[in-house]
Amino acid sequence: MTKIPFSILPQKKLYRLARPLRGVAQRFERKIPFLEVHLKQAESKLDAIDYISMCMASSGIMLLFFFFISLPALKFGISPLLPVFIAVIFTAFMFFQQLGYPKLIASRRIRLIEQNLLPALQDMYVELNAGIPLFNILVNVSNANYGEFSAEIGRAVKEINSGRDQSEALEDLAVRNPSLLFRRSLWQIVNGMKTGADIGSLIKDVMKGIADEQLTQIQKYGGQLSPLALFYMLIAVIAPSLGTTFIIVLSSFISLNENVVKLIFYGILVMTFFMQIMFMGIIKARRPSLMNYD
Repeated sequence: MTKIPFSILPQKKLYRLARPLRGVAQRFERKIPFLEVHLKQAESKLDAIDYISMCMASSGIMLLFFFFISLPALKFGISPLLPVFIAVIFTAFMFFQQLGYPKLIASRRIRLIEQNLLPALQDMYVELNAGIPLFNILVNVSNANYGEFSAEIGRAVKEINSGRDQSEALEDLAVRNPSLLFRRSLWQIVNGMKTGADIGSLIKDVMKGIADEQLTQIQKYGGQLSPLALFYMLIAVIAPSLGTTFIIVLSSFISLNENVVKLIFYGILVMTFFMQIMFMGIIKARRPSLMNYD
């Protein structure tokens, strides 16, 4: 069962608690049609309706949690609506993060597969030229240290060992996989097996295409670094500095309560920390998927 991020309940209890919300989740599911695809790519056993209902149940619990931990803020003379506002904002943020979690998992799978795709294909190409049968090559690759790529090929090897046709097992593996480059590579191999073409030359063409794609990704990543650095300077450096100066000047004019000013400064500190984490996540997510960073 797929893990629901930010959930404080065990998954089985959350699943039972979320069952009455399936009707609401069914109407909400129409607005996010790609969630079902992302769940399958993330190898989840849940369908979209079950997943959304579990996210709703988890968010309801977190809404109450954030509301109660925000109540001490009333001691600073702040409006009673503030705890409600804080709880709603944090809960809404977590709910949409939960909905995007399957896509994140699928993206991680794609990255783990593609970062070893080119060296694995090079290994297969060398073995094919050495006259090794394709099935033995698949077994060797599944036992090699190519991470998620080896694990994916290992699934096909198990199916072939159980009696399934080799081309059917590889074709089914390509259909289930979220990586376009991985699917393209397997389809070339399957087409070569069905038509009797030279699989070695087909793999060589695939490797050339992947190498070109790798170069394109690196150039694109280099072009994105300058705007990202500017974004970091604006959000994580300039905005907090100007905001702090503005609050200091404003508090001297309108005589803000000292506790309110402290609370605002703490909020700026937390927001700056959050922006730092978000920026590092953006940099990591935009790295070329075909590069191995181990």
